[in-house]
Formats: sequence, C-alpha cells, structure tokens
Amino acid sequence: MTQRCTWCGDDPLYVTYHDTEWGVPEYDGRALWEKLILDGFQAGLSWITILRKRDAFRAAFEGFDPDVIAKWGDDEVTRLLGNAGIVRHRGKIEATIGNAQAYLNLGGAQAFADLIWGYVDGVPQVSRYASLAEVPTSSPLTEQMSKDLKKAGFKFCGPTIIYAWMEACGLLNNHTTSCFRFNQVASEVPPASPGWERR
Repeated sequence: MTQRCTWCGDDPLYVTYHDTEWGVPEYDGRALWEKLILDGFQAGLSWITILRKRDAFRAAFEGFDPDVIAKWGDDEVTRLLGNAGIVRHRGKIEATIGNAQAYLNLGGAQAFADLIWGYVDGVPQVSRYASLAEVPTSSPLTEQMSKDLKKAGFKFCGPTIIYAWMEACGLLNNHTTSCFRFNQVASEVPPASPGWERR
C-alpha cells in the first residue's frame, strides 16, 4: 500500500495534488506569485476548498497575470465579489491587486523568484519529519520572509501562510519520511536550480 502524508486523505483531487504538485520546487516567479495569492485566500479555510475553486480563480483573475491585475480598481473588485466560483472576500481581492503591484515593483517574475529562492540559497530545504504532528506551522525564516514581503507592500503573507506556501512550492520538502514522495521529490531537484542566481 502506498504511504502518503496523512493530510491529503483519500479525496482524489487532494491525492493527485499531493502526488504530482505539492513540494515540487517551483522556480517560475509568476507561478510562485499565483500560489502565494491562493494561499492568502486560504486563510481561515481549508486548502481543499481553494483547490476545488482553483480553475474558477484562474478564470476570474485572468490567469493570475500581475500586469493585468495591477491595473484593476473598484469595478473589478465589484465583479469578483459577485463571482460565486471564488472566495468572495473584499480584503483578499483588494490585497491581490496590491500584491500584483508589489510584485511588479520588485521587478516581476525573475526578480521575485530570485528574491524568494534567495532565502534558501537556491536549494530546497529537506525536513525529516516522521509525522504530521511534528511539522511546525511557521519558523524564524518564514517570520523574516513575512516581514520583508509586508515591507515590500504584500498583504495576506503572515508567517503561517508563508510556511504553507514554501511547502507547496518546494522550498521546503516537508513530505513526511514515510511518504513515497519524500525521496522522489528530493531526487527530482537538479544540482543547480534553474532560474536562480546569487545576487
């Protein structure tokens, strides 16, 4: 029987996400930004709720194109508040617009990827937790990253959100050691992470 991290349960959508996406290093800055936004929308909710709505989110937010979203205003906020396919939370919607502007102010995709991967020197950090109960919800690193992102103008990026985001995007390999993906994810990481340069 295949052993997995216990958090994904047996929901087929959740299992597929765990087996193919969660913990795989993401080096594309725009994709990193999209996942940060979705993790922000998760605040107070379960990730499976966001996962089930992800396609609707992508349609509503124009494929999560920061160049488009950064120019939005009250009309777009009102439109999104009327979209039952997404999480209709004014603060999170408005934060997405502000986060698009902050992302562009940092320099866009490559600059954002370089910034984020710079916190781990471009190399995914491998944890060795035997069970979900051992996994923390934040760390000194995520506290610092949260402070830095907030200073750069980002919202909905507290230390707990950042920790979950780093796990999802593969900056942390937090598959439990008994999970079949633990070694697979570690072996998939290239010796020199593409798209990251020490600056």
